[in-house]
Amino acid sequence: MDHAQLAELQGPDSIFSGLTVQDWADIAGRAVQIQFGKGKELLCQGDPGDSLLILTSGTARVSMLTAGGREIVLAYAEPGAVLGEIALLDGGERTASVTATSAGGALQLGRNALRDFVTSHPEFAWSLMQQLARRLRTADQTIESDRAYASGPRLARYLKRLIRKDSPDTSHRVELSQTELGNFAGMSREHINRQLKSWEESGVISLEQGRVRVLDTEMLEDISESEG
Repeated sequence: MDHAQLAELQGPDSIFSGLTVQDWADIAGRAVQIQFGKGKELLCQGDPGDSLLILTSGTARVSMLTAGGREIVLAYAEPGAVLGEIALLDGGERTASVTATSAGGALQLGRNALRDFVTSHPEFAWSLMQQLARRLRTADQTIESDRAYASGPRLARYLKRLIRKDSPDTSHRVELSQTELGNFAGMSREHINRQLKSWEESGVISLEQGRVRVLDTEMLEDISESEG
């Protein structure tokens, strides 16, 4: 993946959002390129966070273990994703684990390398503070939203997140098992099954070999915005 592609793939939530192609060339020059196979644990929850990863190819699952040993899937990362930046920035432990779901590669950027980049690009420091402030605001809004929504609307909102709107595939098939979907939404498999069966009977979704295909996106939108 070239520097222009890395710049283009950075969404508004990335700490590197807004960097130029030349900036990315500078970052790549300070980073170490790594390759990994499917199933490789790239970051481990609880470990010291002395580096971050920028996926250049492949995919990965971001998850965390609760105190009771339950795995919660937080996200599925694709090329361009920045992983492990929280622990790198605050010097604390990893808040989540990252496991490769396919073979791929990444740029590994250490704390000293990032500090040197910030020093040579002072405008990036201000951009970074703005990004962290936006994340805090979003986190506050998410907490309030999850308090307000029942499990059905919450599941609908998670399904909406998992449908790639920028994909040329308009089939809206969610490539997660019901167990993984439950982990992602923080719901039990039994609860997921009941909710999905109800939506299937109503024509909102179809279940195909354990995977969910959204048939009525407008209805899913209405459910996600309801109060449950």
